[in-house]
Amino acid sequence: MDKISRLPDELLVKVLTFLPTKEAVSTSILSKRWEHLWMWVPKLEYDDQHYSESDRKKLWCFIVRTLPLHKAHVIESLRLKLSNSRYFKPPLIKWIVANAVSRNVLELDMSYSSYPEKLNILPSNLYTSKSLVILKLSDWILLAVPPMVCLPSLKTLQLQQVAYFNEESLQALLSNCPVLEELKVDIWEDDNTKKFTIIVPSLLSLSLHIPFDYGIDGLVIKTPSLKYFKLRVHSSNNHYCLVEHMPNLIEAYIDVEFPNIKSLIGSITSVKRLEICSEVLYDEGFIFSQLEHLKLCRCKDCTSNLLVRLLKDSPNLRVLYLYEMIDHYYCGIIPWNPPTTVPTYMLSSLQSFNWSAYSGVPGERDLAIYMLKNAIHLKTVTIWSEECDIPELEMLKELAFSSRASTTCELMFD
Repeated sequence: MDKISRLPDELLVKVLTFLPTKEAVSTSILSKRWEHLWMWVPKLEYDDQHYSESDRKKLWCFIVRTLPLHKAHVIESLRLKLSNSRYFKPPLIKWIVANAVSRNVLELDMSYSSYPEKLNILPSNLYTSKSLVILKLSDWILLAVPPMVCLPSLKTLQLQQVAYFNEESLQALLSNCPVLEELKVDIWEDDNTKKFTIIVPSLLSLSLHIPFDYGIDGLVIKTPSLKYFKLRVHSSNNHYCLVEHMPNLIEAYIDVEFPNIKSLIGSITSVKRLEICSEVLYDEGFIFSQLEHLKLCRCKDCTSNLLVRLLKDSPNLRVLYLYEMIDHYYCGIIPWNPPTTVPTYMLSSLQSFNWSAYSGVPGERDLAIYMLKNAIHLKTVTIWSEECDIPELEMLKELAFSSRASTTCELMFD
């Protein structure tokens, strides 16, 4: 008898969980001992990506034959990455998911591609699963929440480019997830939902992406326990935006293009680390009393005014970083208009100033010199230059020989 076969069944099943599902089942031919071990593997994965039609047929036969034989009392995870074909029609998908729910699935990760477009409807028992902890849905899936819905164990929910049956579907689901902690929603650009409501008292992490020029009419967010917040909304519509205060917020990533951001800014004033890009300047009267680390995207015309406003409103700011967010494009000019008086808080707290893709053009140079000249407790200034018409050595000289308010400030140039 070989050494592996001497191991107990529980350990052999554990080994099989590291194999793809088809390979785990194929071990049944090794010996009588291995014949039924695969039936207890608690992790299942079915993926037909890059399959030929004949291979899809084989996978279909494999699922239909083996899934009813599965004996694990709890399915730790079910991962589906399937395409609509003559074999993987919505009824089969519903059967697979319903089967997993009946076996107390803990995690469901499902992606369904459909050509031509056919939206898959999930089985109703999914919405009343007492065991489900993680639910990830993406692509051609219709979120049609039934009247009876309760997911008492769900902690993580990801909805990426799914379709919503109506404008109440998302909140109808969220309001019945009493322990939900992490939510990620990427809106499908062809969806017709115009108003989004997210009210989750237990939520700790929220990521919401509404695509460019989507045409949103309204956004309501009430998440008082939130610690991590990512919001990307690019809409020219003058829609209403109600975001309630998040007193426990630690990190926020804000990339927005819409006319009125007063409610949004008011909701994040407790944040400790902030990355922000905004088309408009927020109103006066807000104080970021706990903000220590600020990353400001420099691609907008109002960058310099937004910078001054944030410096003035952040009494404990330690680190400032100017950069470009992913997929943002800098026009090459920062119209720097220095304030008539230096913001008091900038003098008392700022210790580190970092600048990515610095080109040394007049507006950039004036801003960099202003920071060196006025921030009296500055310890480090780090500049990453980019290729441009101004030689790097000349950029370095301009900054190296400018006056510095802090005698201990170290200038680093890359």
